[in-house]
Amino acid sequence: MKRLHTINAETASPEQTQILTAVKQAMGMVPNLVSTLAQSPAAAQAYLAFSGALAKGSLPGKLREQIALVVGEANSCDYCLAAHSLLGGKAGLSNEEILAARSAESTDAKTAAALAFSQKLVTERGLVSDTDVSGLVEHGFTEGDIAEIVANTALNIFTNYFNHVAGTVVDFPAAPKLTSCACAH
Repeated sequence: MKRLHTINAETASPEQTQILTAVKQAMGMVPNLVSTLAQSPAAAQAYLAFSGALAKGSLPGKLREQIALVVGEANSCDYCLAAHSLLGGKAGLSNEEILAARSAESTDAKTAAALAFSQKLVTERGLVSDTDVSGLVEHGFTEGDIAEIVANTALNIFTNYFNHVAGTVVDFPAAPKLTSCACAH
């Protein structure tokens, strides 16, 4: 149920208009997440800056989308699951990889380690063990990569929680229903 309203171009303040215009130029559309976040230009700008900075980081786009999917699943965020299923496909993930990511699974051991870690960050509220961190290092992640896994997880927790509070209307095709294990073992 929608609780917070989207900002539309006709009633937007100059600062809101600037945000909506920039996103439309970059994406070809303004997702309801952004047009609702734009109720607070500061919140919208913070989200866009955080997301933009992480897009330039060391983690590949496919892994960032997989992290978004595992976090969205852990937090039951239909909006983010729909958005990142579409964006994940555009980043090169197969339908099987998209479904597997939601369960923190991958046929690639390094990716699976990152997804399990991200899922644990959510479920354990960041209280991970030394073994959890060293497991990432053993899979070839640098300390900088680990910082980005945490940052990508946190960014997606923010959007999940915002969508829950706002009741953001899903404007992406619905994510496929998750059955049991989606990965090929």
